[in-house]
Amino acid sequence: MIMANTKAAALAVGFIFLNLAGHCYGGLQYGFYNGKCGTSDVEAIVRNTVLSKFIRDSTIAPALIRMQFHDCFVNGCDASILLDGPNSEKTAPPNLSVRGYDVIGAAKAAVEKVCPGVVSCADIIVMATRDVVALSGGGRYSVQTGRRDGLVSLAQNARSLPAPSVSVSSAIQAFASKGLTATDMIYLLGGHSIGVAHCSLFKDRLYNFQNTGKPDPTMDVGLLTWLRLTCAKNATVDRTANLDQNLFSSAIVDKSYYTQIMLHRGVLQIDQELALDSLSKNTVAAIAHSFDFNAKFGQAMVKMGAIQVLTGTQGQIRKSCRAVNPLTLTSLIN
Repeated sequence: MIMANTKAAALAVGFIFLNLAGHCYGGLQYGFYNGKCGTSDVEAIVRNTVLSKFIRDSTIAPALIRMQFHDCFVNGCDASILLDGPNSEKTAPPNLSVRGYDVIGAAKAAVEKVCPGVVSCADIIVMATRDVVALSGGGRYSVQTGRRDGLVSLAQNARSLPAPSVSVSSAIQAFASKGLTATDMIYLLGGHSIGVAHCSLFKDRLYNFQNTGKPDPTMDVGLLTWLRLTCAKNATVDRTANLDQNLFSSAIVDKSYYTQIMLHRGVLQIDQELALDSLSKNTVAAIAHSFDFNAKFGQAMVKMGAIQVLTGTQGQIRKSCRAVNPLTLTSLIN
């Protein structure tokens, strides 16, 4: 799924700009930082930092999409996933493979140089993710800002993250608990149009589905054969496979993912189940034949980015994304 630098540059020039104004969530707003940092353009600073990283490593795109999801689904979009600590969210099993912390840290450092103590780490995650989606051909959507950073990060709270083998009905319930609809969920899973999954997350589908000693009967035979070559039954190394098995689009955020799962070529169980379950299959088919995936995906990302946000005087603006600011007398009084 690694995109060549020349292709990345072409995609960067070919952004699709999407105006999602008109729907504000939780006290957030478009252009929140306008005029708050003098003449500095906060979003441009973040974008340039992200672009620099993306040109060197385009796999940062799915990494940041995943980071935003893992942050927002645990205590809301408050950058709690960035905090260090012996029992922080970073240490929870689902988050051990999350990466991209260096990109957020670099963007934060760049913003702090021109505008100290104003821009939250939570907003930087959302802006950076928007930027890598655009760089990966997914269209450029506008994001709302004004989030503040959380003060708590506990590994146990990551239990709310849905597992790759979760049923469609359970996934719908999990997303509903965050204020997202079934349709929102189906569009957000379109983020699986790029990125990879470790064999350990779907190996049971290849060899011992639901303890039957047989592969998942819903998987395309050709895909099964190919994935078995990648994920040997007794392998000691946990290799990876592209989530979108279309080689021509595995590095592009697009609707190919939905076509693939309709062809029984979903890698993760939840992906394949989306195309089979009566609760989701009609929406999957509609998206696969639609022409507005980029816009709808962007809208779903904006909506997810508003989950349980901290605004106003809640939380704080961290000086470092990796640590909570020391409490002062003023902060204790407030």
